[in-house]
Formats: sequence, C-alpha cells, structure tokens
Amino acid sequence: MENERVFAEVYVCGRVQGVFFRQFTKTTAQELGIVGYVRNLPDGCVQVVAEGPKNSIEVFIERLRLGPPMARVDSLKIEWKKSSDKFTDFIIKR
Repeated sequence: MENERVFAEVYVCGRVQGVFFRQFTKTTAQELGIVGYVRNLPDGCVQVVAEGPKNSIEVFIERLRLGPPMARVDSLKIEWKKSSDKFTDFIIKR
C-alpha cells in the first residue's frame, strides 16, 4: 500500500555536521508530515528516525540524499522497521 505508515531509521554520513543538516531535516520532515527525530552522532554521521506515510518517507529520504547546500552526503543507510506510533512531532535531539 502506497500510503501505509512506515518507520525508517536512516544514517547519513559525509559532511553533515555543522552545515545545518539537522535543521534542514526537521524543516523537510515538517513539510511532509513526518514525525521522529534527528541527531548528530559521535562518528560525524547523522541519525534520522522518521515515521509517516510511505510515499512521504520515500520523498524525505531522497531529500536527505541531497541535503542542504553546504552538506555533502557520501552515504545513506536505511533500516526499515515496524511502525511505532510513539512520535507526535519531529525534533532535533542534542
């Protein structure tokens, strides 16, 4: 089903810290009606946990692949999981 609710955990690596990647991710998620969170990881990558309609998540992941203007995405790893319904909005975790 195209609009089924899905859950994706995405790891984005490259030049993705210090280039407004988390804010870009939050703004994009809110535009697409996606809930979850984004946070920097100690290894220099960014973790994105996203939940929403499958077609919105697919668009979201394509936008993460591009990132904001100053970012450079070298790799993107996606883990699909069972929908959790535990998020109500999209936040930046510190």
